[in-house]
Formats: sequence, C-alpha cells, structure tokens
Amino acid sequence: AAQATLRRGLRGARGSLFIVPYLPFLIVFGIGPMIYALDLAFTSATTGGWTGFGNFVRTFDDYRFGPALKDILQYTSIWLGTLIVLVVGLVLLLHARANRVSSTFRFLFYMPGALAGAASVLVWLFMLDPAVSPFSFVLRHVFGVTLFVQSIAPGHLPIVFAMIAFWTGAGGWIVIMYGALNTIPHELEEAARIDGAGPFTIALRLKLPLIRKWIAYMAILSFATGTQLFVEPQLVNEASLGMVSPTWSSNQLAYQLAFRYSDFNGAAAVAVDLLVVGLLAAVLIVTRTGLFRRED
Repeated sequence: AAQATLRRGLRGARGSLFIVPYLPFLIVFGIGPMIYALDLAFTSATTGGWTGFGNFVRTFDDYRFGPALKDILQYTSIWLGTLIVLVVGLVLLLHARANRVSSTFRFLFYMPGALAGAASVLVWLFMLDPAVSPFSFVLRHVFGVTLFVQSIAPGHLPIVFAMIAFWTGAGGWIVIMYGALNTIPHELEEAARIDGAGPFTIALRLKLPLIRKWIAYMAILSFATGTQLFVEPQLVNEASLGMVSPTWSSNQLAYQLAFRYSDFNGAAAVAVDLLVVGLLAAVLIVTRTGLFRRED
C-alpha cells in the first residue's frame, strides 16, 4: 500500500512539472482579467460604488443585446453539431483504417488549423466571392450566388462562420480524438472481432462509448470558444464596408461598448453574461456525461 501511494505521489509530481510553468500565465492573463471584469460589472462607472445588477439590466435592455445573443447561439449550435458529428465520424473512419493513408489524411485535416483566425477569414472571403472564387461555378449554379453580398447575407452568416470555424478547428480535434482512440487496449478490439463484430459495430459499440468523455471535453471547450466569436464577423464587417452589423456577436457588442462608447462596465457585464452561459453549458455537459466521474 505504501509503495502504491508513493508511485501515485511520483506520478502527481511529474504531472505538476507540466502544470506549474503555466500557472503564472493563467493567473495574469486568465484569472486576473476575470476578477477585474467581475469588479467592473458590479460597480458604477460614475461613482465607482456597488451597483448590483444595474449594468446587467442596462445591457440586457440594449436593443442590440438580444439579436447579438441570438446570432451567437445560432452559430454555436450549427458549429458544435457539425463539429461533433463530423470529427467523431472522420476519426472513427481513420482509426478503422490505420495506415499510411490515414496518417496523410490526419496531416491534411490539421493543416488549415495552422492558419491564424484572421488569415482563415480572408481565405474564405476569397472563396465566397463568385467573381474570384475557384468555386464560382458551384456558387453560381448550385447555390444561386452571383454577388459577394449574397454570400454574406444576414441569414447566411451563422453557416458561413460555422464553416470557417470548422475548417480551422476540426483538424486539431481529429488529432486529439485519434490519440484518445489509441488508448483503447488492442485486446478489446481483437476480442470483438473474434465475437464476430465488424468495423461498424466495433466503432459504434466499443470505440464510441470509450471516447465519450473526450467528446464531452471537446463540446465544452468548443462551446466556450463559440460564444466568444469576434474575429470572423469583425473582419467580414470591415471587408464588406459595413454590410455586416458591427454588433453581430455578443463579443462585438462588448467591444463597441468599451471602445466606442467608453462603457467598460457595460462591456464587462456582457462578458460576464457569456461566462455564465459557458459555465452553465459546461455543468450541463459534465452532469449528463459523467465527465469527471471516477470508475472503480
């Protein structure tokens, strides 16, 4: 028992070596700004005193708050659903045919993630413009889009931003999920094959349940990332000369409040709203999937 305790302690110490260097950055760039935002959200801009939920009520009554929140929830729903279904499906398919070809595909899927968010938006703006896009034939004859403004029509924006986010983020998650599948003991797959299970049954009945927690982890981080959407609508707004609302997303609204109207307290309230939405979603996913449940 003492030896087992000692081994667990050594494993914990080795794990701490990876965590400790990150802690100062987490405190300075994560926890510190969060505490400052909470302080701003609950204080008055004029007196500096406690104002309760006054900033939250004021921003909630802003005519731009509801549409921005609706836009971000529509975009996140499309992106998250697409991400989970396609990433899990692709990684199960690649793992079932683990060879040099699947390695090449994993690399190709990961490549778009090497582009920064701003660069990927510019690439997609090029591809969505029928005048210069290499896919202009598809845009014109399949989707009936003849002008760039039609591609970025308000009703299309949640889908457009979801495509951009999937293109840049799916590859990284495919690599992570593939690594999770590699932790499954090979003996389990062999036993399933001996029992007569085919590749589809093994993927659905064996592999999928064993990576359920990784899927939940992907959903939590992706939802939090989705609610923070800013770069894509901001760049599309500038590239289209204002044809997209500068407050299309909640993060853009917070940016406008802070840097156009100098309402940092209102901006902090919007940021805290997004934090609460992300935390509620995380709690729901954790409780439904048993992400942190320990298996004896």
